[in-house]
Amino acid sequence: MAQNLITEEMVIEEVKKAVSETLSVETDQMTPESSLINDLGAESLDFLDINYRLEQTFGIRMARHFILEHIEEMFGEGSAIDDEGGLTDKAVELLNIRYEGEGPRVEPGMDMDEVPTLITIGSLAAGIMDILDTLPEKCPECGETAWQLDGTRIKCGSCGAYAEFMSGDDLIQEWLKKVQEERHIFE
Repeated sequence: MAQNLITEEMVIEEVKKAVSETLSVETDQMTPESSLINDLGAESLDFLDINYRLEQTFGIRMARHFILEHIEEMFGEGSAIDDEGGLTDKAVELLNIRYEGEGPRVEPGMDMDEVPTLITIGSLAAGIMDILDTLPEKCPECGETAWQLDGTRIKCGSCGAYAEFMSGDDLIQEWLKKVQEERHIFE
């Protein structure tokens, strides 16, 4: 269910705040297009801290693995990353479908180590919005449809239970299965 309590603008501001607290970079130096690595100086361990802050802020579980790892797990070794560590044609096709032509520029053979450099404030916010959009229609605790905002978290206005969302990893796996069923990329 697409939720309408937390806007993309709210999420972008919270992502900027988490990045600022982790990297000691002022939020006014960030745009949705800012690369966490190339523009803001993030290192791999910084992503753990940023994700943790965002999980606490929104009451969600971010993806622990990149989409490339999920592709390899679901469709076999070599399905996303070739023997030289480059992206396969199928991985590029899936990434282009996922980001609907608006995401990072990827091409076959691109070194897989370059992929994290493509993560931006905006792409991180979009991933959070995807997770938030898994809000159940009704509260699993009481069955009511009384969702409301409590700061940056969604809770039931009837019983007070906080919303639970699909994890980022589960969301990626569900999406990959759906795309495979519709487009038969790995057949």
